[in-house]
Amino acid sequence: MTSSSSPRKSLLWLVAIGFFMQTLDATIINTALPSMAASLGESPLRMQSVVVAYSLTMAMLIPASGWIADRFGTRRIFFAAIVLFVLGSVLCALSRGIGQLVAARVIQGMGGALLLPVGRLALLRTVPRAEFLAAMSFVAIPGLIGPLLGPTLGGWLVQYASWHWIFLINVPVGLIGCFVTLRVMPDLRADLLHRFDAVGYALLAFGMVSISLAIDGVSGLGLRQVGVLVLLVFGFASITAYWLHAVRRPYPLFEPALFGIPTLSIGLLGNLFSRLGSGCMPFLIPLLLQVSMDYSPLKAGLMMLPIALAGMAMKRFATPLITRYGYRRVLVVNTALVGLTMGSFGLTTPSQPVVLHIVQLLVFGAVNSLQFTAMNTITLKDLDGSMASAGNSLLSMVQMLAMSLGVAAASAVLAGYTGIFGSDTPLETLHAFEATFASMGLITLASALIFWHLPPEARAVQPAQPEVSGQG
Repeated sequence: MTSSSSPRKSLLWLVAIGFFMQTLDATIINTALPSMAASLGESPLRMQSVVVAYSLTMAMLIPASGWIADRFGTRRIFFAAIVLFVLGSVLCALSRGIGQLVAARVIQGMGGALLLPVGRLALLRTVPRAEFLAAMSFVAIPGLIGPLLGPTLGGWLVQYASWHWIFLINVPVGLIGCFVTLRVMPDLRADLLHRFDAVGYALLAFGMVSISLAIDGVSGLGLRQVGVLVLLVFGFASITAYWLHAVRRPYPLFEPALFGIPTLSIGLLGNLFSRLGSGCMPFLIPLLLQVSMDYSPLKAGLMMLPIALAGMAMKRFATPLITRYGYRRVLVVNTALVGLTMGSFGLTTPSQPVVLHIVQLLVFGAVNSLQFTAMNTITLKDLDGSMASAGNSLLSMVQMLAMSLGVAAASAVLAGYTGIFGSDTPLETLHAFEATFASMGLITLASALIFWHLPPEARAVQPAQPEVSGQG
């Protein structure tokens, strides 16, 4: 190994560890939510804000991450990202109420939002272009391990220790990451730095937060219809104002010309609406198993393994399928399969054989993985070098926003059905879950129509980008 490749290998390991911390934390919390709710005196059906706060914060900060790293240097920002992530983890463990926990998750999300984009930027500027694909593939491996390990580890820690440890395990890893960052992370900055589009960023962030709070407000914040309507109007008005602002500004956050690329605009819309449905599944399934079917946290975590294993196995079949049948046919058919598989969870009962339930989870994991791979590649495949960075940041933002909106929407739907069926007994709650799975599956099924507008000749597959959310 040459002297130049040794620091590069260390940098790869550092970025991979940062990605692992982020994806592990995105999945480890789902099986712990019922225990956290009991400890904090909350209903487990009202814990979605803990998930929404983290993913929404990441969606807000991702568009600014590149500029921040260019302005202050990759080493300083990557170090600050780890510190924020660890600080947020400690504050989560110390929380004594739902409000404190949500605030701590926001701090944690601020760190998580910077880890992967800044690490990927450092690799982009230090790794030779011929080696970049191999480098990103290496970094993406922990992103697959995180969802595989997270739910089971979370269930084990909750059952044999306490939910506080799902956050405290980040501390030693983070301290090692801080030390390694100071030694191996290069201090890279942009040669030419344009002025940050603060007005555009504020409009976009306000719009995302308003819409997410409006949806979450139905079940989590107890807002009445008028409050939800006001937030929705302000949210969509803010996003419209951003579009008008971006058209006039020389260097906006996202060039309006990006949306003139058909595959990117269709891919982004498809990502948003299909993930709006499927993104809620890692949140809903552990809740269903523990609240309505009396599973232990560890058993519920183990039941999530088939999804991750099937997802990893499906990666090798994605490229041949898309090459043979084309993006449009694969995405239209597979999106429908994702929606139908989600709806099938509405047939789940406590008397259902475990083997049948595992098959159900395996099928969902496989089609969901194919969905993520196909959506990511079609969204980015036609971007040239000047637009690739902005397009990738936009896709990452949409992924996290869809995850936030998906959990908030599923919680609102679940709250509505709970009001209809009741929540006094596990059977009543089970009926509410069944109706929620069917409804969210229909949302995903409807999003298949978006992908019908893709050009039928699109078949060439570019290397897939790693999943920021850790669900792919």
